[in-house]
Order: sequence, then C-alpha cells, then structure tokens
Amino acid sequence: MTTQIMYSDEFHKHNNMEHPENAERLKVMMSELKKSQILKEVEIIEPKILSEKILYDVHSEEMIGQIKEISTHGNMWIDLDTYVCKFDYGTARLAAGGVVQLCENVIQGKAYNGYALVRPPGHHATKNRSMGFCLFNNAAIATNEMAKKDKKVLIFDPDVHHGNGTQDIFYDRKDVMYQSLHLSPHYPGTGAVREIGIGDGEGYTINAPLKYGNGDKAAMKILEEIFLPIGRQFNPDIIVMSIGYDSHHLDPLGGLKFTANLYGEMIAKYQEIQPKIVCTLEGGYNLNWIGKCLLSQLGQMTGKKVEFNDPAEENPDVSKLLENLKNELKNYWEI
Repeated sequence: MTTQIMYSDEFHKHNNMEHPENAERLKVMMSELKKSQILKEVEIIEPKILSEKILYDVHSEEMIGQIKEISTHGNMWIDLDTYVCKFDYGTARLAAGGVVQLCENVIQGKAYNGYALVRPPGHHATKNRSMGFCLFNNAAIATNEMAKKDKKVLIFDPDVHHGNGTQDIFYDRKDVMYQSLHLSPHYPGTGAVREIGIGDGEGYTINAPLKYGNGDKAAMKILEEIFLPIGRQFNPDIIVMSIGYDSHHLDPLGGLKFTANLYGEMIAKYQEIQPKIVCTLEGGYNLNWIGKCLLSQLGQMTGKKVEFNDPAEENPDVSKLLENLKNELKNYWEI
C-alpha cells in the first residue's frame, strides 16, 4: 500500500488572484512535491465528482441552490470573504468527492493513508451557510459518508481559524469527534473551551483556543495532555485532518508560531492512535512555506521523514488553557 495524493488541475478554476485563497496555492504545493524525493513514494490520483444526493445529507437545500445558481454565471461574492466562480458548483463537488474517495480507499485498504490536495477549502461551511473562503464542507461530507458505514471518525483541525462549520455539523453526534487547535481571538469567533457539544454529542467537541504567539511547544502540550489521551479513548476507525498551514509562524493571516516540522510531528502523534489518516487542505497562504509544510506531513505519512531549518520564537505557556480544558472535560474522559 502507498500514500495517495488526490489532485486535479480542475481545482485551479476556482480562482481570484486578488484573494489569498487562489489557484497559486496548489500550484506551488505540487511544484514542491514534484521537486522532492517524496514524489516517488506517493500515488497521485484524479478525484471523482460528488453526487448531488450526498451533498443534501450535510448541507441545506437553500445553501446548495445558492452555489449552484451563482456558479452558472460566476464571479460573485456571497460574503466579504467568499467568492464563487463560474463552474464552482462542479469544482466544489469535485473537491468534496475527492476527500470521500480518499477516505474510502484508506478504509478499504487500497491506500495506507492519503492527502486530498483540493480546493476550495471547506471547514467554515456550516449546515446552512457557505463562508470563510469555503463553499461545501469537504471534511464533513467525507466524515459523514464514513459514519454511514458505521465508522467512528476523529477530525483533527490545526488551522489557525476555528472550523466552525465542521463543529456545527457534528455538534450533537457521538460517532464523530472534533478536535481543534486554533487562535483566539480570531475569525470566526467560535471555538471556546466551553463549546463541547450538545445532546448525544456532549463531550465530543474539544476546542483548544491558543493565544497569539503560541507555537510548537504549546501545541504539543495540548496534544499530549488532552487531545491524544481522549483520542485513544474514542478509538476511531479513521482520522480526518483538516490541515491549515496558516498556523505557520510566517503566514500573513495567522498569529500562531507553528514551524513546518510540527505538521509532520502531529501526523506522527495521531498515527499512534490510528494509522488510517486522510488529510484535506484548508488554509495556508505563505506561498514560500506551504509546500514545505506539506512535505513535512507527507514525509511522515510515507516513512521518509524530512525536516526544515525553520526556527520560531514562541510563548509556550498554555497552563491556564490546560486547566480549563481538564475542568471542562474531566466528566467525559480520563485526562
């Protein structure tokens, strides 16, 4: 088995060069991959478009209809942050379909793990609203498809922005666990420690809002003391990672101090819980570094670890956050 990369040039159709989430992101990442030795260790495959029917399992009819209508003529904004191009209804379904396909391949043993290099991204898209650069929620759609097959899914989201859409979609469910490392205060303003789920899902949403300047040491403390112990107890059948490289210390939309090497270390930690891991691309806007962050993760996923000279000064203190998380979650998990 190998590591599969889900990719298509079709994703470049979703493009606005005046916007940070533009087609150059995937181009530089693929360029970095093709220059590396890791290219020999992966299999690049083309995604299949998601059926309309599956969209309606996660998103509302009104939301889907809005994207479908706008994309017939395109070049419109649905809010101050989020643009829709012509043909985006198809492009966004191709992105979601690629993540679903990759999860199925990993579950079925056709691949050891995989990375969906897809766009537009998805983790801000809620049940009822496209927002935050995102049209449909790729990670959530794929996760829901796995849950239909009675698979427990852990979603790990280290994007600098909280994945409010993914949280919204699974907030009342216990077959899906959502874990998020993100910056606070920051867009979209959600992801407080007290947001732990409701009903059957109470205790299955875990948010670690980091402070400006927190970096690798702070993130690893949260993982080691909270996320990983709870993840082991949840015992997922597959892990879906919403990967945002905007938590890198040089990202223009960030504020955290993660290094490129941390992204590979995060993969390594979660592999100890469940090696069936599928990553899907979310944010990350420093074109000089997102490709290196990708290689850090692919290196770990393929067993060909790479490291970069990427020092960053950080504030490692998360003592208060750890205390708050333990107080909030101790009634649900052994931590």
